[in-house]
Amino acid sequence: MNERNTFLLIIGLFLAFYLMPTGTPIFDNALLSGFKLLGEYARYHILTCLVPAFFIAGAIAVFIKKEAVLKYLGSKSKKYVAYSIAAVSGAILTVCSCTILPIFAGIRKRGAGLGPAITFLFSGPAINVAAIFLTFSVLGPNIGIARAVSAIVISIIIGVTMALIFREKAEEGEMKFSSEEKAKVSGPFVVLFFFSMVMILIVNGISMDATLKYALFAVFSILTVLIAFLKFPKETNREWLNETWSFTKLLVPYLFIGVFIAGFIMPLVPDSAISGLVGENTISANIVASTFGAFMYFSTLTEIPIIQALIAKGMAEGPALALLLAGPSLSLPSMLMIRKIIGNKKTAAYVLLVIFYSALAGFIYGAL
Repeated sequence: MNERNTFLLIIGLFLAFYLMPTGTPIFDNALLSGFKLLGEYARYHILTCLVPAFFIAGAIAVFIKKEAVLKYLGSKSKKYVAYSIAAVSGAILTVCSCTILPIFAGIRKRGAGLGPAITFLFSGPAINVAAIFLTFSVLGPNIGIARAVSAIVISIIIGVTMALIFREKAEEGEMKFSSEEKAKVSGPFVVLFFFSMVMILIVNGISMDATLKYALFAVFSILTVLIAFLKFPKETNREWLNETWSFTKLLVPYLFIGVFIAGFIMPLVPDSAISGLVGENTISANIVASTFGAFMYFSTLTEIPIIQALIAKGMAEGPALALLLAGPSLSLPSMLMIRKIIGNKKTAAYVLLVIFYSALAGFIYGAL
């Protein structure tokens, strides 16, 4: 979608809202819900989640050598190495389906194969440590273990399936961005540079005193800035900021549009109707749960109290797991952003695979 089509989409949404009859509780609630979710996302996730993710993506594009990515995640790398690394590397990141996308785009740009990159894309939001521990605490150890194991296994299966469907040549993993290979800064300061940015994401996902959290944000942010401007050449910093801005321009418009649409339709789907459809562990119930999870937006960790409420209203454990798997890994906003990165066909295939395998895992778990 180019800038012209984005503008037309925004105008179309505006006209649709303008022409729809106002004054009805359903429409007014949906409209308010859309703006509320967009406001909440901007307030709670832009600065502490998405901004660090964009800077990490820009740093990957500048500091990580293409050869290193190709060695471990490329088309010619050993499959068991590539998929194992991709499946577990997102565990330390407390990120949602949208925050993981700039990092996904970054490793694709550096030459990661489609299969391992997709595995990372799915597993990152699904198996972060904070989400797994909170699942254990709130929903119980059985579904906690099932979530962790299923997320790793499904991420690999989806990645392998995507690689088989869309075969790439050895060097096709790199996205078509115009960027020259330049001399990269190497050494311990690069490691510390990445560590400080990743820690911002990790701290954001940990429950702690607000004062302590903001203090840690400040410490790691200042550390990042000091390393960049005291240890890296100006040309390298300029390239890093340019790459960060490129990812931001590429993805943010789709994110905001998708978040608003997801918030708009939330009131149109009552919890009672959802719990009525997923009260038993049937194939259809699991498909409904995984489809609902795939299209709704769940910010990091919010899927757990939502599922806890649905289980209390009668949701079966199988569909609950299906929702736990599909919900954090996909959303309508992330679909729009993924489409911009890998195209229509691959996005459609990925969405269908997430829905299918999440539903299958939920059905198997519910039947045990």
